[in-house]
Amino acid sequence: MLKAKDIMTSDVIKTKPDTTLEDLARALMRHQINGMPVVDDNGNLIGIVTENDLISKNSRLHIPTILRLFDAYIPLGTSRLESGIKKMAATNVGDICTKDVITVKDETSVEDIATIMTEKKIHLLPVLKEGKLVGIIGKKDIIRVIAGGAS
Repeated sequence: MLKAKDIMTSDVIKTKPDTTLEDLARALMRHQINGMPVVDDNGNLIGIVTENDLISKNSRLHIPTILRLFDAYIPLGTSRLESGIKKMAATNVGDICTKDVITVKDETSVEDIATIMTEKKIHLLPVLKEGKLVGIIGKKDIIRVIAGGAS
């Protein structure tokens, strides 16, 4: 049974939270990747940033719906508004990256990885061994396994 360590990319391209969004965009294009882990100065995983994060920075701002109940006005969806404003004002990776990162261990089975990617609708999974980042798995790695070309 294939595991994460058998299909992951070990030479992980990483970024730091203070990287500018322009530098991030250039790195994604230069390396032809769609995202990368965000690490601190000690190499600890603190987030993940993807093309979607970069693109959503430039999307339209969702204005919350206002519900009027008697004499009160109740805004619905204000957390999305706050999040949208923060992303629009972002200048570096730390402002737009996802900090609640779903990860897998190096011994996680490919079936479990595919299930996580499908159920959580994510495309990049950092791989950890003893809490340290040792690799990353993307959709293309799973497709390569399906095509019969693991490693």
